[in-house]
Amino acid sequence: MNSNFEAEQQRLTNVMKIISEEINRLEDETSRRKNEVIQIRKHFWDEVKVNTDTFDDYLETIIGLRQEVQALSVSQGTHRHASKRLSTLQRMQDVPYFGRIDFLEEDTSVPEQIYIGISTLRDASGENFLIYDWRAPVSSVYYDYQPGPAKYTTPGGIVQGKLEKKWQYLIRDGLLHSMFDTSITIGDEILQEVLGKESNKKMHNIVATIQQDQNKIIRYDKGRLLIVHGAAGSGKTSAAMQRIAYLLYKYRGHLLADQIILFSPNKMFNSYVSNVLPELGEENMQQVTFQEYLQYRLKKESQLETPFDQLEYVLTQKNSSFYSLRIANIQFKATTTFFKALHRYQQSLAFSGMQFNDLLFRGKSIITSSQIAEQFYNHNGSLRFHQRLEKVKDWLIMELKKIEKKERDKLWVEEEIELLSNDAYHRAHRILAEKRGFTRERLAEYEMEPKALARLIVHQKLKPLRKQVKTLRFIHFKELYKQFFTDSEKVKKWIGEEMPANWADISQLTVNMLEQDRLYYEDATPYLLLKELIQGFQSNSTIKHIVVDEAQDYSPFQFEFLKHLFPNAKMTVLGDFNQAIFAHAREMIDFTQLTNLYGQDETKIFNISRSYRSTKPIIEFTRSLLSNGDQIIPFDREGEIPVLKQVSNHNELHRSIADKISDLRNRNFNSIAIICKSAAESRHAYEGLSMIEDMKLLKSNSLEYEGGIVVIPTYLSKGIEFDAVIIYDASEEVYGDESLSRTFYTACTRAMHKLIVYSVGQPCRLLQKAREEKLIREMD
Repeated sequence: MNSNFEAEQQRLTNVMKIISEEINRLEDETSRRKNEVIQIRKHFWDEVKVNTDTFDDYLETIIGLRQEVQALSVSQGTHRHASKRLSTLQRMQDVPYFGRIDFLEEDTSVPEQIYIGISTLRDASGENFLIYDWRAPVSSVYYDYQPGPAKYTTPGGIVQGKLEKKWQYLIRDGLLHSMFDTSITIGDEILQEVLGKESNKKMHNIVATIQQDQNKIIRYDKGRLLIVHGAAGSGKTSAAMQRIAYLLYKYRGHLLADQIILFSPNKMFNSYVSNVLPELGEENMQQVTFQEYLQYRLKKESQLETPFDQLEYVLTQKNSSFYSLRIANIQFKATTTFFKALHRYQQSLAFSGMQFNDLLFRGKSIITSSQIAEQFYNHNGSLRFHQRLEKVKDWLIMELKKIEKKERDKLWVEEEIELLSNDAYHRAHRILAEKRGFTRERLAEYEMEPKALARLIVHQKLKPLRKQVKTLRFIHFKELYKQFFTDSEKVKKWIGEEMPANWADISQLTVNMLEQDRLYYEDATPYLLLKELIQGFQSNSTIKHIVVDEAQDYSPFQFEFLKHLFPNAKMTVLGDFNQAIFAHAREMIDFTQLTNLYGQDETKIFNISRSYRSTKPIIEFTRSLLSNGDQIIPFDREGEIPVLKQVSNHNELHRSIADKISDLRNRNFNSIAIICKSAAESRHAYEGLSMIEDMKLLKSNSLEYEGGIVVIPTYLSKGIEFDAVIIYDASEEVYGDESLSRTFYTACTRAMHKLIVYSVGQPCRLLQKAREEKLIREMD
C-alpha cells in the first residue's frame, strides 16, 4: 500500500506541476489578449478610413469596418476562452481529481487508468489524458458500477468492458491525504467527510460524491419533462445543478447558459446556488423567482399580493370569517379546470363580450369604447381573433391621424406655443430643422413656421395615445377578467361540471379585490394568462431548458402556463410533497398529474428516498412526523438525538434560547437558524431575542444568506441547510392544526447536525410518535 501511495503522490505531484505550468502560460496569454483587446478598441477608428464619396469608397469603408470588428471579436473570444480555462485550472490546484477507474475495454488486454476531476487535463504533448472531465461518457462508469462488467454510451455507440478497480482520493491543497480501493459506488469515507462539515452560505458542487441515483438524474437526456421527487436533504437541487453543467458540456455549441432559466423559491436561494456552475467552469444560467416574473409582467396592472403574503394569511388568519372561502379560492384557481375555463372564455370573446377603454385626450373621450367594440365585431367573421385586433389597432392609428389634423387649429395649441420655455422652443426648432435636412452646423439658417410648430406640438401630445394603441392598452383587461366572475349564465359553460359549490362567493371575493385595484396571488397567473390569450402569447422560444425547484409550491395551473410560456424548452422539475406548505398543494396529490403536460412518453419520474443532509438521529425523528416517513432512508451518519424543551412562557423561552445559542457558538456551529412558523412569529422572536449579538432577521426580500445566527420563517428556509436549527415554538397552540404537519417537517429538516425543539406549554400532537419512540430527548 505504501508503494502505491508513494506512486500516486508522485503522479499527483507531476499533475500539479503541469497544472501550474499551464496556469503560468494562461496568465501570460490572458494578460496579452486583454492588452490586445484594449489596443484594438482604443485605435479602432484609426485603422478605418471612412469615405463615402463614391460607391467604391463606401464599400472599402464597410470592408475595413468588418475586418476591425472581426479582429476585435477574435481577440475577445480568445481572451474569454483563456480566462475561463485559467479559472478552471486555478480551482483544480486544490483538488485536481477525486477518483480513478481501471477500465478494461472489450477486445483489449491492458486496462486504462482513468482519473476523474472537474475538468479535462492533457499532458504536454496534448495526446494523453491525465484527467477526464466528470461529465465525459467514460466517467459515468465511476458513478454507476461496482467492479465487474460495465459499459458506457458515447456518440459512436455503447462501449462494453470490465471495471477492474475503483479508487477514491482525498486530496487537499495538492497533497494526497488518503486513498481507498472501493467496491461500492462511492465510499462512505469521503461522503462522511463531506457531510460532516459545517454548512456554508453557498452551495458547492458534489461531483466527488455523486450517488448512482443522482447520476441517473444528471445524465438523463430523453423526453421533454424530467420530474425528481425526493426527500428533504436527498440532493435534488445539487443533482439538478450538476445536470445543467452536464447538459452545457454535452451540448456545448448548441446550448448556452443564458438559454436556461432556474425558477427558484426566493431571492436568497439564488445567492445560495450561485457558486455551483462557476465552480464547474460554466457560466451561471438565468435565475428568477416566479413572483419576480409576475411582477415584471403585471407591474402596472394592480397591487399584487406575493406568495409569501398569501402563505402568511394561510398560516396566521385561521380565525378569519373569510378563511375557508379564501382557501377554496386558492385551490380552485390552482386547477387545470380553471385554466381550460379561461381558454373557453377567451374563445367566446370572439362573438361577444370584449371590453375596451375610451381613448382620452385632454380629459375628454375622443374615441369611445363602444366605437372600438363596433369596429372589432363588424370585421369579417373569417378573420381570426388576433387579426381583428390588428385591424382595430390600424383603424385607431388612422383615427388618431384624423384627430391630429383637426387639433392643430384649436386654441389650446396657440396657448401651448405661447407658454413654451426657451429650452422647449429651441428643442422644437432643432427637431423641425433636422427633419428638413439641416445639419447641426446650419440649424440657425432654418426659419420655423408657426404651422410646423403647431403640427409638432399636437403630434407629441398624441404620442402617449399612439403608444397606448400600439401596445393594445386600449383593451380593458381588468374588466375582462372581472366579467368572467360576473356572467353567471355563461360561466357554467366555461367551467362545466367541476364548478365549485361556493362559486358565487368566490366570484364576489374576486370582484371585491379587483374593485380595490388589487390582485390576490392566486389570481396573478390566471389574470396574466387571460391577457396573453387576448393580446397574443408572448412566448419565449429562445429558452431551451427550465428548472423548477420546490415544484410542490407551484400549482397545476402555473405549470400549464410555464409550458405555454416556453414552448421550445425542456423542463426539469424538483420537489418534495412532504414539504408542500402552500394551500393549493392540498389539491395536488403527487407529481404524476404533471405527466399530462407533455404526455407519458415524454415524461420521466425519478424518486430518490435516501437523505444525506441530516444526521441519522435527526432523520429518524423527522420521519416520525410523516405518515409515509418509513419511505425515507437515512444515510448512516451518527449524531445527537434531537432535543425537546418545554417552557412555561415566552420570557423563559427567550432566556433559554439565548443560553443555547451561546453554547452552540462555543461548539463552533457556524450557521444557526431559529425557525418560526410565520413572518409574524419571526418578528416577535427577533424582538424577544434582541440580547443575542449579530443575529439577523431574514425576510422575503432578503437577497443573501450570509451565515451566522438568523431568525427565519419556515417558508424562507426551504432549500437551505444550517448546522443547528432551533424550532422557536412547537406548541399545540402554534402547530396544533394537522394541516401544518408539512410546515413543521420542513422546518425540522433544515438541521444538519443539531436540532433543538422548544414548546411554550404543551408540545404539539405532531411530536407524539417521536416522544413515544424516544426519537427526541426531553429536557427538564
